[in-house]
Amino acid sequence: MNAINPGDTAFLLVCTALVCMMTPALALFYGGLVRQRDVLSIMIQNFVCMGVISLIWVFGGFSLAFGPSVGGIIGNIGTYFGMYGVGVDPNPTYANGVPFILIFGYQMMFAIITPALMTGAFVGRIKFGAYLVFIALWTILIYLPVAHWIWGGGFLSRLGVVDFAGGIVIHAAAGVSALATARFLGKRLIASGDSGSGPASLPIVAVGAGLLWFGWFGFNAGGAYAANALAAYAFTNTMLAGSIAMLVWMFWEWRETGRPSFSGVLVGAVTGLATITPASGYVEPMSALLIGAIGATACYYAKYIQKWLKVDDTLEVFRAHGVGGITGALLIGVLASSNINAVSASLHQFLVQALAIVIVVVYAWIVTYVILKVLDVLGSLRVPAEVQKEGLDNDLYGEQAFSLWNMKAKADS
Repeated sequence: MNAINPGDTAFLLVCTALVCMMTPALALFYGGLVRQRDVLSIMIQNFVCMGVISLIWVFGGFSLAFGPSVGGIIGNIGTYFGMYGVGVDPNPTYANGVPFILIFGYQMMFAIITPALMTGAFVGRIKFGAYLVFIALWTILIYLPVAHWIWGGGFLSRLGVVDFAGGIVIHAAAGVSALATARFLGKRLIASGDSGSGPASLPIVAVGAGLLWFGWFGFNAGGAYAANALAAYAFTNTMLAGSIAMLVWMFWEWRETGRPSFSGVLVGAVTGLATITPASGYVEPMSALLIGAIGATACYYAKYIQKWLKVDDTLEVFRAHGVGGITGALLIGVLASSNINAVSASLHQFLVQALAIVIVVVYAWIVTYVILKVLDVLGSLRVPAEVQKEGLDNDLYGEQAFSLWNMKAKADS
């Protein structure tokens, strides 16, 4: 048995808890951005991922992603099925001084938040039962293979593809699949003259964004699997990229519209955090500033791509996460430094990163579309038109996000 390092173990325990918090934080972030009558519908979609994906992770998910590779395509499902062989002894493949069960838990948090990211793209359109089946199939057929290809010893990792904390595995895969789902489900139906179609609560969005940013330190720095210099670089790069992205997004918005917006400031920060994610453990801090600025610019002007595609991606998940993750993954080939990690900027690195992005994007789009098509044939995915117009919360869940406020309004009237 390899000796357990208490410091590294304590560090990764904290990082795991931080990443776990990001899914409820995402629920707040998305919940505040949608209209009042759909707040609970998107929040429950986020929270329920913690239940569904955790069970998948225990019963074969971890094995498929991180088990011994079968032809470089997928992990051996039987290796860690039911957590067999997942104990406290460190696994030298991942971290010498950290209990293997903690690696299991840390990576489980990544698997949980990835399908939750997609929910912002198809707000108010999908039935809850169909959604549960969709995220289960999406995780098994898309997330687990892609995670294995890059993080679990699969064929892309053998080509030299790197992704420190999920720019390709998480943000690109989820962003593209979100766009495919929004396109398949079609545009939202909102009652004419509906005054409740704006964000439910920007202060709630701010709380969610702040907690996301806080959790992102564990998301990125935890990728070092140790309390060391690499974790310190990833931590610092995360802060710098998020900070400058917030300001750059604000600049572009101010320049275009004549004034900044609070929602723009918050979204801008998230784009920077998404963009630095794949590169956080490979670049110098000054490069992180550049990556954050480039990421915010790319994500901001990606609105013209979505306008051209004519897809109703409600909270612009593809724009923020898909474009951000892709941009950051490509910039590894331009800005990576061997002083930080064992990867240097080169044309070869840029090309293998681009190849991985193309493979993952095409695979995620096609398989997502197939999953949706099958589910649609077996039963309707989309909620009825009248429910969409009136909001999902009351009809699907029998609850309201702001019931006290509504009662006061009725009493005053």
